Formats: sequence, structure tokens, C-alpha cells
Amino acid sequence: MTEITLLDGSIGQELVKRSGDRSTPLWSTRVMIDHPHHVFETHRDYFDAGATIATANTYALHRNRLERVGIEDQHTQLIDTALDQAVAARDAHGSGRVAGALGPLLATYRPDLQPPVDKAQAQYGWLVRQMQDRVDLILIETVSSLLEAEGALSGTASCPKPVWISFSVMDDDGTRLRSGEALSDIAPLITRFDPAAVLVNCSPPEAMPAALDILAPLGKPFGAYANGFTRISEDFLKDAPTVDALEQRTDLDPDRYAEMAMGWLDQGATIIGGCCEVGPAHIAELARRLHAAGHTIV
Repeated sequence: MTEITLLDGSIGQELVKRSGDRSTPLWSTRVMIDHPHHVFETHRDYFDAGATIATANTYALHRNRLERVGIEDQHTQLIDTALDQAVAARDAHGSGRVAGALGPLLATYRPDLQPPVDKAQAQYGWLVRQMQDRVDLILIETVSSLLEAEGALSGTASCPKPVWISFSVMDDDGTRLRSGEALSDIAPLITRFDPAAVLVNCSPPEAMPAALDILAPLGKPFGAYANGFTRISEDFLKDAPTVDALEQRTDLDPDRYAEMAMGWLDQGATIIGGCCEVGPAHIAELARRLHAAGHTIV
């Protein structure tokens, strides 16, 4: 019926779970340093589940985060490690694409901390240059404000690979970015920078339908990949938080998540997957339902 891109699910949260180690502000970067094999295994399991894209563990690889613990000299090395593991998993699987992930520069869900556009452009631009020769696309994730979007899109504007951008909306209102700004106000930026796809991520699945209704008229391939948190807690919005401040939902098993995600296709979405707390079992169930409905996963 339709060609659907099936993204993977959680990378950072999945790595933290697999490690069994105590959470740190370095999040999945700490796991990658201590247990790099978990990164390969996570990508492998998503490919085996049916995903066609491996999102590299580069979301949190920003210099300021490494500076907090005095390992900024490992920045390039860590990017290489993340890409090595994603590429190796893709090659072992025999097909698929690798996405270089770009997360918020200072903190997730904190649009108040976003640097000016010129500084963001420089920082994102450096990251893109480190990754562009080894990835199939760049995925800007969890964008929470218009300023954050402009900075990230400015920094990726010269990238020779396709650039996808994904926004995070309010837990209880899919029409608003986490900054409180209207999601519909992204339209001029999409026209100006012309990304290859526009998505919504790291928000509850219940918020996605309203957001997708806003993305649909933008004239781009669009989609969603939701998280499985109960809510974004106040403790997580403090400086240098750990994931212990977030709670996983108990009512979002693979069947329930896949049922909700399949509804996004009815709105015209052609790119779906999962974010934090959505694992390989969820993606496997999504793949099963896509095939059963006659869709082609690309």
C-alpha cells in the first residue's frame, strides 16, 4: 500500500538499561565508554526487529557535556565510536541506513538554555563535518523552540546529506513546542531551510495526532516517534539531571504502542518509530503490523 520508513527505538535509554550501571549526567555516553559492545548490540537488535535506520549514539555528544567531567579531549573519538558501532551493525545486517543524531546543545527540553543562532550554527556545523562522510542522513532531534530549530538548521544547511528535523511538543498539547510556541510557527523555517523530512519525537504518543495534523500541510515527508515516559518531571529540568528523574509508563506495551503508531499512518505519516522507553519489542510489533497491513518497509 505505502512505503514506510521504520525508525529504530530508544538508543540512549536502551543503553542505560542494558548496562545496569548507575545513571550519570553523561547518560548513554558513559555506557558507550564503558561498554561499547552494547551500542552494536542495540543497533543489531533494532535491525533484527525490522527497523531500517540505525540512529547513532551521538545525540548527547556535545563538548559542553564532556567538559563537565573533563573528557572533552575525547570528543572526536567518541563520535567515531558511535559511528563505528552503527555502521558495523548496518553492515552485519546487510542493509539499512545510519542517521547521525544531533540533540539539543545544552540540555533536552530546556529551550531557555539555547545559545544564539550564530553559536549554535558553529557547534552544529562542527558536528556535521565530523559525521557527514559516514552517515546517510542527519537527524536533528527533540527540538523544543523556534530558536533551537533555527540554530540547528543553520548548522546543518551545508550538509551534503539529507537533513531531517524532529520537534518535541508539550506532553498535554501536541500543538505547542515545549517552549510554549505554536508548532505551526515552524513553517517559515521549513520553507527557508528545506529539510528533507519533518517529524515529532520524545513526546507522549497521545500528543502526536495533533502535531501530525500541523506537519501534514508543510509539503514534506513527515512522521513521529514517541516516548514512553509518564511525564517530563521538574527534577529532570534541573541542571545536569540523570534519567532517574524520569519514570517509565507501565501501560505502553508493544501492542498498545503499535496500535497508536499505526493510527499515525492514517494521518499521512510515512516515517514512524520510537523514542525513549520504546524498545526492540515495540519496533518488532510495529514491523509485524506494517507487513500485515500490506505496507512496504523501506
